[in-house]
Amino acid sequence: MKRVGIVAKSDRPEAREVVPALVRWLSARGKQVVLEKETAALVPTATSGVPKADLPAQVELLVVLGGDGTLLSVARLVGDLGVPILGVNLGGLGFLTATTLEELVPALEALFAGRMQVEERTMLVAQVVRQGERSAAYAALNDVVLTKSAMSRIIDLAVAVDGQAATDYRADGLIISTPTGSTAYGLSAGGPIVYPTMDAVVLIPICSHTLTNRPIVLPADLRIEVTLLTENQDVMLTLDGQVGHAL
Repeated sequence: MKRVGIVAKSDRPEAREVVPALVRWLSARGKQVVLEKETAALVPTATSGVPKADLPAQVELLVVLGGDGTLLSVARLVGDLGVPILGVNLGGLGFLTATTLEELVPALEALFAGRMQVEERTMLVAQVVRQGERSAAYAALNDVVLTKSAMSRIIDLAVAVDGQAATDYRADGLIISTPTGSTAYGLSAGGPIVYPTMDAVVLIPICSHTLTNRPIVLPADLRIEVTLLTENQDVMLTLDGQVGHAL
């Protein structure tokens, strides 16, 4: 790995010290460092940075310094490029960014020496289809969520799996979660904790009107279609709790 990208949560006080030190450490070991545009502002010697969306295609490793939200935003950009991400916790929530600042250098040394295991995680791709035409497509590492607005009534959803009708929901919404996301919103809504590398997807209704509706675990290679049956209500599609699309 010769080209290393760095993305930091630039408003964290620790980032102002950690990022320049990390750049010096990597450069001293012959690594070419590529900085995300806002992160580059933290390094006095940096002449320019790369837009976050363009960074994954230009590097062989991404070091993300921040919280889980920062890592989720980068993971969606990586998509199927297969660039490994090392998440370092500078934020308040560190389920995904589990590496501490004290562990950063030893972790990188182990990685460059071939002593670190790279773990693959399932991601979701969500497509919005209206009247037979695809109007949007998104990727998500944690979850895809359909939910009503604060003032809306219960919404009706029909779910098909691989083209076969599976179940209907009358609920406040529906979470479609990866194993990675099973410890996030899905867990709060009563879903199971799924081993992170398991090849599975979990359907979790939010406050279902039918008491027999319970979370369902499905193989990850099945196509899940959710049809919104409710009309004239504000319903939102959200990806990883960060990107929204009005339905």
